[in-house]
Amino acid sequence: MTTKKQSFSLSVILGSIIVILAALLVYQYFYGTATLKAISKDELSKRIVENIGKQVGDEKNVSIDSIEKEGSLYKISINVLGQNYESYATLDGKYLFPQKVDIIPIKPQEITKTEKPEVKLFVMSYCPFGNQAEELLAPVNGLLKDKADVKLHYIIYSNYSSGYPDYCIDKENKYCSMHGTQEVNQDIRELCVQKYQKDKLWDFIKEINDKTTSENADKKWEAIAQELGIDSDKIKQCQKEEGISLLEQELALTKKDYPVQDPSNHGGKKTQTISGSPTLVINGFIYDGARSTSAYQEAICGAFLEAPEQCSQQLDEEQVAPPGGSCE
Repeated sequence: MTTKKQSFSLSVILGSIIVILAALLVYQYFYGTATLKAISKDELSKRIVENIGKQVGDEKNVSIDSIEKEGSLYKISINVLGQNYESYATLDGKYLFPQKVDIIPIKPQEITKTEKPEVKLFVMSYCPFGNQAEELLAPVNGLLKDKADVKLHYIIYSNYSSGYPDYCIDKENKYCSMHGTQEVNQDIRELCVQKYQKDKLWDFIKEINDKTTSENADKKWEAIAQELGIDSDKIKQCQKEEGISLLEQELALTKKDYPVQDPSNHGGKKTQTISGSPTLVINGFIYDGARSTSAYQEAICGAFLEAPEQCSQQLDEEQVAPPGGSCE
């Protein structure tokens, strides 16, 4: 059991001393590491275990899971009293830090340009922030029509919360969603409409968002579909016969790594899986710009090798969503 004294000592050892760390990194940047005599991984491991063990008074419960060289530092995974920490040490083993701080900003990555941009909006069908993004993207999709390949996709989790039958549609808990099983069912239905009657999709989405919830979608969707001229029997057949295969595709897309437009928005990572609704992906890159109709239009139009004349048109109504909101 970790005592207050142990927790305090550990926080002191692994606490972030930004001034010292920054000075060290500046030194290394200007003078390099040629003058540093690197110690071996085994020696560094022994030194860390002994030092932290003395501070917490329990050397047996301090261990090193891994040590790897990363640039001019050692990256270390430390287990202390049952808790895992990622830390860094200088090659000479003199300094240990809880994390490295990049003092040279990571440059944003440019979205690849193509003749026909591929646009994927990942949402959960009953996430309010995802619904806002759908409203923002709908007029852009209407403007560009077949000039860009715009599709909706759905964030699917495995083993979510209490699982089946509240959040997952299968007993194996493979196909789940944050707002329950009716959300998963609605995800499937929207995928089916997109596959078989794509021209009706955005009207269907709007009506579903306005008139249903994750508690009543299974009862209300069919009447809405019929009012819009959607073949509800075809959608029910698709849901029954193709539902699992469609979810399998969405699960794979959710788990996939995508390059990000701005690594600074992702903890410095240059790639990221899909986790939050909404996430807009343009030509394989996660978009990190503003959420508005005009921003979406500008980002997608900027992904053309040669932008069509529609890109110069200003949409009649500008819509803006509050920044940062997501379901994840």
